[in-house]
Amino acid sequence: MTQGQINALPAPQSLALERKGQAIPAVFWQPAGGAKGVVLACHGGSGHKKSNAILLIAQACLPLGLAVLAIDGPVHGERRADGDLEPGTARQAFREAWRAGVGRTEMGEDMRYALDALMRQPEFAGLPIGYIGVSMGTAYGIPMLAAEPRIRAAAIGLWSTTYAASEHLAEHAKQIRCDVWFTQQWNDEFFDRDGTFALFDAIGSADKRLVAYPGPHRELEGERLKDAVAFVAERLKG
Repeated sequence: MTQGQINALPAPQSLALERKGQAIPAVFWQPAGGAKGVVLACHGGSGHKKSNAILLIAQACLPLGLAVLAIDGPVHGERRADGDLEPGTARQAFREAWRAGVGRTEMGEDMRYALDALMRQPEFAGLPIGYIGVSMGTAYGIPMLAAEPRIRAAAIGLWSTTYAASEHLAEHAKQIRCDVWFTQQWNDEFFDRDGTFALFDAIGSADKRLVAYPGPHRELEGERLKDAVAFVAERLKG
């Protein structure tokens, strides 16, 4: 299997959700034999809830007995009136939305709302919960993690305090208490090292670790995805 290859996955199930009069497009994958835990996953700025990055997370989590839940970002997937799923279109729309303050905390609230809906289903009630989301998944995930005590462990990263419109993230990061695996790409062309270190340093968790990999900005795949999932899965066992 190559790093980005997707093997056959069970078809995702949809959740019909609405918050404050707005639809929240959400899907989840359930492992065969029942779930032992739940991973809330968030795609990057160029993706959507069923993009390659999310499918790779599901592919890694399902064999471990972990269900995966994902929603579309604020200008992504089914939230787009034009239905355009092209990565370049999504990336540009996200950059504009982020700089305009779209979804700063609302995206996190939508993720929590979707998680509430899933956890109300009997087969998921009471299961341990983790989070995986880098780049945009970190930008929107940090405020959510600060406010969500149910999440035991999170794999985040590929963001910095020095990126545009990110001045609020350090204060939210201070409130995070779950175990955190924070990744960076050493040659990231979007997020400088000083700002990345500052964001990691702000995280309030007692158990946190910074993991650097060579190369430019990219989604989790291959070794990096394996390491992220292993960190979260191990803590959900406890």
